[in-house]
Amino acid sequence: MKENGAYLHFYVHENRKHHHILLYEWLLEQAKKLGIHGGSAFRAIAGFGRHGVLHEQHFFELAGDLTIKVEFIVTLDEARQLLDLVKRENVHIFYSMAQGEFGTINGDG
Repeated sequence: MKENGAYLHFYVHENRKHHHILLYEWLLEQAKKLGIHGGSAFRAIAGFGRHGVLHEQHFFELAGDLTIKVEFIVTLDEARQLLDLVKRENVHIFYSMAQGEFGTINGDG
């Protein structure tokens, strides 16, 4: 079965909070409450943003200012619901969204 939908990504600093919880955790929890079937958070090992500052993890750092990518593969309606919620919560955040196809392949066994 295949569907058309969207790849929705949010990019947040790992130590940023919203309502006293880490923002990436808040995004995942809100998506779950909206009935979105899954989401993942991925931690960067290095990167830079619009200010051009390079951030890298060094062995001795336990927590820092690297980026977390929070990713959802959703219907267009689910993407709009989540984006609308983020706007209502007045969260300043960078996101990307691309339309695509997703589905499952059921193999033998």
